[in-house]
Amino acid sequence: MSRDGTPPAVPRALDGEVFDSHCHLDIMVGERQASGADPIGTAAQAAGTDVRRILAEARAVGVTRLVTIGYDLRSSRWNAATAAAVEGVYAGVAVHPNESHAATPETLAEIEKLAREPHVRAVGETGLDYYRDWSSKADQHASFRAHIEIAKRTGKALVIHDRDAHDDVLSVLIDEGAPDVVVFHSFSGDAAFAARCVKEGYHLSFSGPVTYKNAAALREAVRSTPPELMLVETDAPYLPPTPHRGKPNSPYLIPLVLRCLAELKSLPEAELAATVSANGERVFGAW
Repeated sequence: MSRDGTPPAVPRALDGEVFDSHCHLDIMVGERQASGADPIGTAAQAAGTDVRRILAEARAVGVTRLVTIGYDLRSSRWNAATAAAVEGVYAGVAVHPNESHAATPETLAEIEKLAREPHVRAVGETGLDYYRDWSSKADQHASFRAHIEIAKRTGKALVIHDRDAHDDVLSVLIDEGAPDVVVFHSFSGDAAFAARCVKEGYHLSFSGPVTYKNAAALREAVRSTPPELMLVETDAPYLPPTPHRGKPNSPYLIPLVLRCLAELKSLPEAELAATVSANGERVFGAW
């Protein structure tokens, strides 16, 4: 919500259907303050209701499915449980690079167990974050490599968090041997880095920053990315698109991002939505 308590305005519905490839439903509904990991159980009934409300708001503008992403063991458990309980919601599970100091063998074993559940469609978000030093580079690299192996063993997409670490992320992927499907979440590189990722067949997921005035390099990356390797996301409640910067993001704002992408690619929004939706089934499996 904005400072006056009003949520961002609902955009015009899309001329087609699409999905949000990356959001954090647990943070959106305040699960960190709730008890228990079951979003539909007695301890967190309100959270389950809120998830269904978020999904209904998204569907009203053409965003029919959500992929909710874990960043530590607790959130991964919660997101996996939500995906199992709420139709149209799918999950990713992982230990975020900023939390990789906590990626013990026991935790990683539990992440792999969760990754094998049918409604969990991704291992992520994992990767490298050199912007913050909450975990050492050594811990981040070890955790990233472990998640790559989990993605390969479970056959799930690898969803990457890459902040100020472009070269090292690619180096680790090449050295370790990437899984069949790799997604760069909230892609933040320029056209040259996008070309390197495209050459490897990786998918690039674009979010609210592509709409920002200071994002010329990112928009050039969009122009150079083939539509068949593009995804769209919110990273809600983070990274709201223009004109809602400074407010909490939500999946119902996806149309603002997709329309920006369609304009940059000189494509009708319905055509790009259809392409992104098809990409989603290739990345995350049949819905």
